Amino acid sequence: MTCRTLLTGATGTLGTALSTRLIDAGHVVRAASRSPPTSDEDGTEWVAMDLADGTGIREAVADIDVIVHAASAPRGDSEAVDVRGTERLLEAAADAGVSNVVYVSIVGIDEIPYSYYEHKLAAERAVDASEVPSTILRITMFHEFVGDLLETVSRLPIWPLPTGIRLQPIDVGEAADVIVDHATLDAAGRVPDVGGPEVRTVGDLARTYRDARGLRRPIVRLPIPGKTAAAFRAGGAICPDRTVGTVTWDEWVASQFD
Repeated sequence: MTCRTLLTGATGTLGTALSTRLIDAGHVVRAASRSPPTSDEDGTEWVAMDLADGTGIREAVADIDVIVHAASAPRGDSEAVDVRGTERLLEAAADAGVSNVVYVSIVGIDEIPYSYYEHKLAAERAVDASEVPSTILRITMFHEFVGDLLETVSRLPIWPLPTGIRLQPIDVGEAADVIVDHATLDAAGRVPDVGGPEVRTVGDLARTYRDARGLRRPIVRLPIPGKTAAAFRAGGAICPDRTVGTVTWDEWVASQFD
């Protein structure tokens, strides 16, 4: 049976990795974005959809079997997109008879008091409470995200960083592989977390990144007060018993700057 799959957030880092893998796995993919490309060169059907204002949602969900919900707004209005938008998507999915909504979430959102994480947790609860069968998968930070954060400080003469915080970054492609495995007609509920192959400190990650760039910037510890930083320091963002990925940070960095 052909599985017609709606992919939200299809132009993002994760969405791009998911799209090709879903197609390779035999899915007929309808990719949704606020600003979709004009061509469908790889056979993907692109549709315009805006979770924040609700436009295009019901049209996107029509005749769909599975939704892989990867759209998110970490740097935007996450309440409008991640919470309200997810609620709108679930309502449309229920009316359309969708078999499984796969919700991509983040490790630690129930332990770290950070507004974006709180909105992701609210979206998780909406997915779980919906009449639509669902699968909820929490993943640690992507290598790409950590790389972007370090890129923002790379031009500074001194890198002030919370060096003691532990992270467990994962390759976005390996995360996408796990998500695709759950993009089936059979919903699985909350499934085990997914993390990268190593737990590393921010200071350690930064040194590897700095050296690969051939830079000579001193890295200094930046004390960050508050409950959010304390929760990160306590290990809220890691799942050391779930080292699913195999691509290490050193390998990923080397692939970017070789």
